[in-house]
Amino acid sequence: MPKTQYRVYVVELSKRVFTENTKFRAANPQFNGVLQCLYVGMTSKTPKERFMQHKTGYRNKKGYKLSSNIVEKYGNYLRPSLYNHIEPMATRAEALKMEETLALELRRQKYAVWYN
Repeated sequence: MPKTQYRVYVVELSKRVFTENTKFRAANPQFNGVLQCLYVGMTSKTPKERFMQHKTGYRNKKGYKLSSNIVEKYGNYLRPSLYNHIEPMATRAEALKMEETLALELRRQKYAVWYN
């Protein structure tokens, strides 16, 4: 059985998220409206599979929602050019750290970013 690999991915969000979601706006005081609004996540699935889970409001067998409301409501499409350079990781912990690192780097570049 192949070993699980974890990947980070980026979803472009509608800019409506900035005007309609106060938590998103508060998390991004550096945003000047020029670049896009983004969601950074990590997954053991392919980015495409994970994006589809977000868009359909995926729940696990116990009924827990495992999708982001922000991506479900505002997610437009994946942005592979912002994450394809990052190799898959062997552990969930590595991927969570990379998710945060990428999110903060994109924020420094003046994107508006949400991550968990």
